[in-house]
Amino acid sequence: MSVYNFKTIQVVPSGKEMVDICLTRTQRKTPTVVHPGYAISRIRKFYMRKVKYTQSTIHDKLSQILTDFPILEQVHPFYSDLMNVLYDKDHYKLALGQLNTARNLIDHIAKDYVRLLKFGDSLYRCKQLKRAALGRMMKILTKNHTSLVYLEEVRQHLARLPSIDPNTRTIVVCGYPNVGKSSFMNKITRAEVDVQPYAFTTKSLFVGHMDYRHLRWQVLDTPGILDHPLEERNTIEMQSVTALAHLRASILFFIDISEQCGYSIEQQCSLFKSLKPLFINKPIIVVMTKIDLIDPNKMSPENQKLISEISSDDKILLLTMSTVSEEGVSSVKKAACEALLEQRATLKLKSSRMGEIANRMHLAVPVPRDDIERPANIPETVSMESKAVFEERQREWEEQEELYYMMDPDFVGIKHQKRYLLENDDWKFDKIPEVMDGKNIMDFYDPQLLTKLEQIEREELVRLRKLEDDRVERELLESQFELTDEQKDKLRRIRTRRGELILASRKKKSIIAGNIARTADGVHKRSFGDLSEHLTGLGLAGDDVADAVRARSSSRSQSRPSRSVSTSRVGRKRTREEIERSMTPAPGEGYRNVKHKMEAQKLARRGQKELARDGRRSEADRHVYDFMPKHLFSGKSSMGSRDYR
Repeated sequence: MSVYNFKTIQVVPSGKEMVDICLTRTQRKTPTVVHPGYAISRIRKFYMRKVKYTQSTIHDKLSQILTDFPILEQVHPFYSDLMNVLYDKDHYKLALGQLNTARNLIDHIAKDYVRLLKFGDSLYRCKQLKRAALGRMMKILTKNHTSLVYLEEVRQHLARLPSIDPNTRTIVVCGYPNVGKSSFMNKITRAEVDVQPYAFTTKSLFVGHMDYRHLRWQVLDTPGILDHPLEERNTIEMQSVTALAHLRASILFFIDISEQCGYSIEQQCSLFKSLKPLFINKPIIVVMTKIDLIDPNKMSPENQKLISEISSDDKILLLTMSTVSEEGVSSVKKAACEALLEQRATLKLKSSRMGEIANRMHLAVPVPRDDIERPANIPETVSMESKAVFEERQREWEEQEELYYMMDPDFVGIKHQKRYLLENDDWKFDKIPEVMDGKNIMDFYDPQLLTKLEQIEREELVRLRKLEDDRVERELLESQFELTDEQKDKLRRIRTRRGELILASRKKKSIIAGNIARTADGVHKRSFGDLSEHLTGLGLAGDDVADAVRARSSSRSQSRPSRSVSTSRVGRKRTREEIERSMTPAPGEGYRNVKHKMEAQKLARRGQKELARDGRRSEADRHVYDFMPKHLFSGKSSMGSRDYR
């Protein structure tokens, strides 16, 4: 985890944006209506509230900016120097200092004008004091526009920086441009650094991560460095120098022995000597790259002598590597990790905390009761068997470890299943799923599973025997009471009809619909044929009843007088008899008579009057209409302009 997470820094608005934010928030969060008829104390409080709220908004905004940005004296020296290289430490501190000064000035302005508002003797005087206070505050923000813009650019660049932890296990790759640093990083980590056949492809620090010995490592790819004085190095080179100076890491210095990078071996060795003061107290490995193009043993004696001079120190390790053929890549990675782990362990043993830990430990040594030696007695058969098992496991582990570091596709790991102690050896490699049918198998695991299964099987056997006994008893009863053919036919028809009714009921229930009142249309949907069939099914004379009802209906229609054009109500008012006939409630409407229906309709119209007065659709309508929206009718208007602030 890195010391600072620069991606959490909030966006820094510009001067104009800051003015709009503060004034808009003041307009929205404070009252906007004041009248000359108010008491002078109320008018003073109105404008004092606006000044105080504007000051608190600006104070919170500037404080958030000053808190988010890191203080260079409180961060790791690596981050401090890196920010100095990228953004100029003096300019950075000056911008933050100007914002801090602006915050203090705005606080003093608000304090002074609140004191003056306490003595305002009219609405006009208080309003002018408020305008002056807000104007001076906004003027200060506008003057700091350049500082705010600069800090926003710094924030954007900080958010793009890689998350580098200065305290974790780190490998730093350095050297001249185009010597194979990025290619090596792509081989051993999951990073994808751009690789091109020209110099200075890498213009900033890139970080990648890898695993070694079940530990997480970070690998730092640095931009190329040229051999010239420190004060002449540009920003790209100074990033590499900063990483080499402040990170406690294993240093890999790459030398291109083919000289295809455009720089001779003599220049590369000279760069190593100039950077050597930065390598103090760090594991150093000199790596000769691109051995697929030239054999290290076939180099000129002068070049071999130069390389032997820089690697003459016992603490400096010399290795060879090729990222094209991948020869020596894993060896370089392993050597760098082992060297750093050994150094970290040595430093921990030399630290003062080791003495504290040793003082808290006590080694108990038993006092011998006599001079007889009693060594541990391990049977020879057990010792030989344990030794054979250990050697077999050690050999298997070494083979798989070598495949793992070589990134061999044949790596499968240690199969511990073959050492399982099971009743049947064929079960050892069976795959046991963790989840099956959407359920966790371990939720259903029970040590007494087999015992409960036997109990369930016994209960099932008892129930099956009981069902068999009931079936035999029922057959005996049926054999005692034999049915006639007519009774059997009637029983069959009853069962068939019962099944049809059940299906009809299920079909009716399956229809998803609300409860609808039964109207007259629903009553008269059945025909005379249905009536006759229904009565016949009940054992009655259905045809006779249907004919009688049909005759009565036809006689009623003949007795009703026919209405001609002359007797119609065209051009005249309806008679009371016609009104009452039209108001006659239909069957299923729920009214007793015409009078009852008219009273119900009258009450319904009376209930709608109250709703219509408020403009509501129904009793459930709770909408509150706003005929004068505040954002359209608030603020001030003067001389043809509209200012919502």
